[in-house]
Amino acid sequence: MKTLMIYGATGYTGRMAAEHAKALGLDVVIAGRNAERLASLATQLDVPYRAFNADALADLADIDVLLNFAGPFAQTAGPLMDACIKAGVDYLDITAEINVYRQAERLGVQATEAGVMLLPGVGWDVVPTDCLALHVARRVQNPQSLKVALQVPGSMSRGSAMSVAEIIGAGLIARVDGELLATPDAQPQYFDFGDGPVMCAPLSFGDLVTGWHSTGIANIAMFVHISGDAFPEGDLSQLPDGPSTEQRDAHRARAVAEVTGADGSVARSVIETVNGYSFTPLSAVEAARRVLAGERHAGFETPGRVFGMGFAETIAGTSIIDFQGAILRLKAKKRP
Repeated sequence: MKTLMIYGATGYTGRMAAEHAKALGLDVVIAGRNAERLASLATQLDVPYRAFNADALADLADIDVLLNFAGPFAQTAGPLMDACIKAGVDYLDITAEINVYRQAERLGVQATEAGVMLLPGVGWDVVPTDCLALHVARRVQNPQSLKVALQVPGSMSRGSAMSVAEIIGAGLIARVDGELLATPDAQPQYFDFGDGPVMCAPLSFGDLVTGWHSTGIANIAMFVHISGDAFPEGDLSQLPDGPSTEQRDAHRARAVAEVTGADGSVARSVIETVNGYSFTPLSAVEAARRVLAGERHAGFETPGRVFGMGFAETIAGTSIIDFQGAILRLKAKKRP
């Protein structure tokens, strides 16, 4: 049986993923920086563990896939991708930080030569939005532009808040005629997630990279609608690990994608699923399971290209809704 390493397994989302992977019967090794916390979790799950810093040379000789949950990913993804390329191990993570995608993209040729896949973004975001972009792109002739907006309700985990700080620090960026360009004057826009238009602010998520590779659309912009106490202020390190089960169940996750064709026609669709913190461990472990089973391409990859545009909908509670003029119509789709 091939082996999955879950790095950052004692974190909020990493722990849920480790528990899920163990329940599925995968051969799991948990890893991270805190040996004491790892030992405790390893005893609970009856799995081996390894403690090391991401920037330390790790022994990955017996590992087939490394799934990284340790954020901010600007600090962990680069060293772990380098280690995976050297060891011949496929790399996956759950980040939305655009600079990680740009780094993975730059390492793509080196990864291809090593026979290694680099697949960031196997959670929420990017799995639902990548699959949604592919879906909507097929609804118009000769798609020219793509806009994606995320809805972020409820409270945010400490790790997510720190990652969002990295995203904000990257500045406002859009893809224009195939190139990533700074767009400091980008303005908010209205998007309808199904309950009427709401104001969404521009923000530079990893979809600016994955959307380009998955759909080939040369003009892409990203937005986010944050409601309630979703984005915390103050000392982020003092935040709780993450929302409770009850809090997650109270807020479903939604994203909208809008594609404009060469003839000016516009297609809009919404993807709705369980809370992002519930979706991420399920989709990430399922992605890792598929890679372990041989669904993989060497080099930099995207979820939609590796697993197909129906991948997000294999996670229970996920559906795509198509806008037909001013009317929402449920899109009947067969599960893969």
